[in-house]
Amino acid sequence: MAVWATAGASVVAFMGIGLVDPILPSIAKGLNASNSQVSLLFTSYFLITAVAMLVTGFVSSRIGGRKTLLAGLALVVVFAALSGTSSSVGELVGFRAGWGLGNALFVSTSLAVIVGAAAGGSAAAILLYESALGLGMACGPLLGAVLGDMKWRYPFFGTAVLMAIGFLAITVFLKEQPRPARKTSLLDPIRALGHGGLASAAVSAFFYNYAFFTVLAFTPFVLDMSPYKSGGVFFAWGVLLAVFSVLLAPRLQRRFGSLRVLGGSLLLLAVDLVVLGYGDHATAVVCTVVSGAFIGLNNTVFTELALDVSDAPRPVASAGYNFVRWFAAAAAPFLAPKIAEWTDVRVPFVVAALAAAVGAGVVAVRRRALTLRAEELEPRHATEDGVAVFANQ
Repeated sequence: MAVWATAGASVVAFMGIGLVDPILPSIAKGLNASNSQVSLLFTSYFLITAVAMLVTGFVSSRIGGRKTLLAGLALVVVFAALSGTSSSVGELVGFRAGWGLGNALFVSTSLAVIVGAAAGGSAAAILLYESALGLGMACGPLLGAVLGDMKWRYPFFGTAVLMAIGFLAITVFLKEQPRPARKTSLLDPIRALGHGGLASAAVSAFFYNYAFFTVLAFTPFVLDMSPYKSGGVFFAWGVLLAVFSVLLAPRLQRRFGSLRVLGGSLLLLAVDLVVLGYGDHATAVVCTVVSGAFIGLNNTVFTELALDVSDAPRPVASAGYNFVRWFAAAAAPFLAPKIAEWTDVRVPFVVAALAAAVGAGVVAVRRRALTLRAEELEPRHATEDGVAVFANQ
């Protein structure tokens, strides 16, 4: 029951990322805000998430996993509910920042808690975690569409209610987990980035994340669809993301090697983004959905590299890697609408495509540093490979 309670809360936590996608135009209209102002909902969320990555290990290694989960859930409940009461876009952006802090505390701790509490072995626990977070990424836009079609405020209240249920379930069913033998310092993730391979993975992922979150945060304005239709598009996008990251990425890695898969997928994403920007409306819809496949592959390989390319403990390596890459997730939602205002609607996708290509270039140039440890690893079970999908998002 402890595992199921944590996994259920994880589904809702990841719903929060794509929840606002279908209702971005509705929020802009309801609060009389511009596209770039509304996109700050993502910027504030991920900016706080990036900084919080330096704090989560410090906190959980001192107060324990259960208390860290509950603290994160409590923050999400409070700030999601406050988001629904916002009377201005400034208030909503601020409340989303608090939401991002809560989500960072919860998500960074939930996998370790699920693995520690599971009785069926770590492989089964990881599979459950993957499935829960894949479901959350796919269903977040649907929840936003269903509730947002009635009123743009309702998805925020709905998330607060669901997370409150998760808080109660974890309070009742989850016992405190053993604390790590060594406490994590605030500077450990920064020191871990001194490793060339981890730094290279983080820099490449930074450029990739810019492309990723241009799709997630800017495309809804370009598609300009009703909440239901936009939610359907991003549900299909999320399904492709989950299928390619969990099922297909491990198979392609075993056949072609991780770095070939990553480089090829980044270049294909770049092509897809250019076509998305210059195609007609139907083409843009198709390219948005197809981008989920490339994003799924990239998520898997990038996270495996981040966890395995250096000798740093996995939680520390993960924190350092995420600290760098989430800054791009904060930048893209703000810059893409601004670039469109300064030029035209196609240019943000060209910039995102160039960012993906730069990410592929970093992989090619730094191939030796990225391969050094990754190629020495024994092949793992597909389930263990698949944890890379969402473990660090």
